[in-house]
Amino acid sequence: MKFSLFVHMERNDPAKPHRTLFEEVEELVLTAEAAGFETAWIGEHHAMEFTIAPNPFVQLAYLAAKTHTIRLGTGNVIAPFWHPIRLAGEAALADVACNGRLDLGVARGAYSFEYERLMPGLDAWGAGQRMRELVPAVKRLWQGDYAHQGEFWSFPSSTASPKPVQAELPVWIAARDPSSHDFAVASGCNVQVTPLASGDGEVASLMERFNAAVANHPEVPRPRIMLLQHTFVADSPAETEVLSKQLSAFYCLFGAWFQNKRPIRQGFMDPLSEAEMAAMPQYSPEAVRRNLVIGEPDEVIARLRGYEALGYDQFSIWIDSGLPHAAKKKSLDLFIRHVLPAFA
Repeated sequence: MKFSLFVHMERNDPAKPHRTLFEEVEELVLTAEAAGFETAWIGEHHAMEFTIAPNPFVQLAYLAAKTHTIRLGTGNVIAPFWHPIRLAGEAALADVACNGRLDLGVARGAYSFEYERLMPGLDAWGAGQRMRELVPAVKRLWQGDYAHQGEFWSFPSSTASPKPVQAELPVWIAARDPSSHDFAVASGCNVQVTPLASGDGEVASLMERFNAAVANHPEVPRPRIMLLQHTFVADSPAETEVLSKQLSAFYCLFGAWFQNKRPIRQGFMDPLSEAEMAAMPQYSPEAVRRNLVIGEPDEVIARLRGYEALGYDQFSIWIDSGLPHAAKKKSLDLFIRHVLPAFA
């Protein structure tokens, strides 16, 4: 099982400059590369300080000039916000910038907050249908001279310019339900999954859905599957308890963003009260301690060995958490020094 880093700029303090956040992401990615991580992933989000990522290709192109070996992935672009010709060309140019190290991750999107701002009236079903039309069209545009007549886009014979450096640029689909797994496998795409804070039962269930899709398409070589999970290594039980409380607060805020009911000012959501967080018991400190990968090195190693045994090809450390940069660095350093050697 290979390891990767899922990282974004994020801000909960309006006094902290965005340039500082940009440099902190670079530092974490360079640390991951030095440790031999396979990929660094940056996604797409809009109009929120909770996750600052309006175009992942900008940061990936910058990181391409700073790195040499680590692959650089979009984790993920939001399919309905892209025209196939534009996505095919920008992804190809990013692949040129990093000399063939790009992975293109695609998702339907998750936040109604973003849908109502960039494409009013869009829902998850419509976003998923656009993703299913977009991905095959992008692949055909990389081959060139492709005309498209679809439900959402139509264009005459076109080609991606430039072309990717890689003969087969890897495409990953964010999947949860069985139909998304089936679409990804049938399309020859790799799969990204996350249980969020649902625990190891969901981790096993996601693999079952993937395996079922693979069995349904014996004509397709088995693609890769990546598990994305919040993972923090502590050096003591006391630190584990602190991390559990901090990640509980992060997930409560994530849940509030997902519900899209609270006012947003300057890209920030007002802090949740203790009563509001208590109303989300699925994100209590005890629940996230149990369901996320948090703990001292031996405990983390044991959890990851279980995921490896299930058949996951890549495990991605989701380091976005609202924690200070120093805390992220410390956890990543502990992971590199005390966990990673067990999987060498």
